[in-house]
Amino acid sequence: MELDRKYFEEMESRIPKGTVRTRFAPSPTGYMHVGNLRTALYTWLIARNAGGTFLLRIEDTDQGRLVEGASEVIYRTLAECGLDHDEGPDKGGPVGPYIQSERRDIYGKYAQLLVARGHAYYCFCEKTEGEETEGFEKTDDPCRALSPEEAQARVDAGEPYVIRQKIPREGSTTFRDAIFGDITVENKTLDDQVLLKRDGLPTYNFANVVDDHLMGITHVVRGSEYLSSAPKYDLLYQGFGWEIPVYVHCSPVMRDAQNKMSKRHGDPSYEDLKAQGYLTPAILNYVALLGWSPRGELAEQEVFSLEELAHAFDLAGMSKSPAIFDIEKLTHFNALYLRAMTPEKFAQTARPYIRQTVPEERLSAEEIAALLQARCERLTDIPEKVAFFQTLPEYDADLFTNKKSKTNPEIAKAMLEAAVSTLEALPDWSQDSIHDGLIALAERLEVKNATLMWPVRIAAAGQAVTPGGAVEICHILGRDETLRRLRFGLGKL
Repeated sequence: MELDRKYFEEMESRIPKGTVRTRFAPSPTGYMHVGNLRTALYTWLIARNAGGTFLLRIEDTDQGRLVEGASEVIYRTLAECGLDHDEGPDKGGPVGPYIQSERRDIYGKYAQLLVARGHAYYCFCEKTEGEETEGFEKTDDPCRALSPEEAQARVDAGEPYVIRQKIPREGSTTFRDAIFGDITVENKTLDDQVLLKRDGLPTYNFANVVDDHLMGITHVVRGSEYLSSAPKYDLLYQGFGWEIPVYVHCSPVMRDAQNKMSKRHGDPSYEDLKAQGYLTPAILNYVALLGWSPRGELAEQEVFSLEELAHAFDLAGMSKSPAIFDIEKLTHFNALYLRAMTPEKFAQTARPYIRQTVPEERLSAEEIAALLQARCERLTDIPEKVAFFQTLPEYDADLFTNKKSKTNPEIAKAMLEAAVSTLEALPDWSQDSIHDGLIALAERLEVKNATLMWPVRIAAAGQAVTPGGAVEICHILGRDETLRRLRFGLGKL
């Protein structure tokens, strides 16, 4: 069968040269787990650090695993995270199409080119689909020994076939990884993997190599579980006479010392973490440090914006060891990010969470937010913390007793009676007015401020732990509701 040399020359001529080009190539299978997000982030950082190009490629050749709407999740997540791609299915570019199923014709031609170059062969053996993709012992396959003429005659006669990689029987293959260094594998341990299936679709391993070359990818970032496939990729590149890209195999993200994170075990995806009240910049910052650490003068720095990460990122900072995903550590990062927001931005972000349990508009979401910012670790903690503003919870009179504030039921009763008179008589209901009135009252009563403020806060909030103190809570509740609650507290005493 005559190959169209002009076609291959034309494909080569389209490949951009001279800059760093990286790609994120997810399969649209439903959600963006943390390992996926980290791969996308590292791929983006390598490109941005070098002033290069970042591509998005959708790998949908495994039709059985596709999930409706999953491509939208990929686009949305990248956009929310600020990982903007320069080329992709939605943006186009010089080396499209960027969806594998739309590149179907390309793979057949390149598989035949590899046969012509002596690095692949037609295999006509009857096998199940599962065996087809997994490959089998080289010595088992009689098709390997067929002459090119004999194989071509059977193809021309319409016999079904797969195309398999022809791995050398002797010697070894050494490939280089940016993190793990040189790794040598005996060729006899590698199987003649299927490159093109009977239906004409490529296997993942073949499509990847062809696409990465034709898209000019200089750095291939993937999980370390692909290290075992890397020698076969190398042999494919060599078989085509192509330049081998820089391999970057990232160590896995683990739930604990023994188990990798997985959605099946209920580990969170990016969407789950957002739903659990984590901010996107905090998630990204934390994920960046799962397997990479800054060096030099930045070695002690923990908090990085995306721009700072792009500036600081280098492959030498990547680790061979698995990274353990620690939700407590992420929570710590999230708290730092919440505290660093401007009060306006925090109020805007917190508002929907406040309104879940405090729908009443007269209770100011902005003022409630101001009490929360320094005391909040996750946005989803907010509704429970502030529900008492809307509805006074059931509480026990025992709460009025506090050793540190020197209160017991008798003292609390006296304090509340005095506070009700003072608060009723205030000329206006500003925070300063409430504060000054109560402080002056404590002075008149010759008690510590806490001895007065504790019972007032308990009566106003009905719980021992609150964001904000008695003054702020009373101000937000308003005069009528405050007095109603204080009198209700007196009733308990």
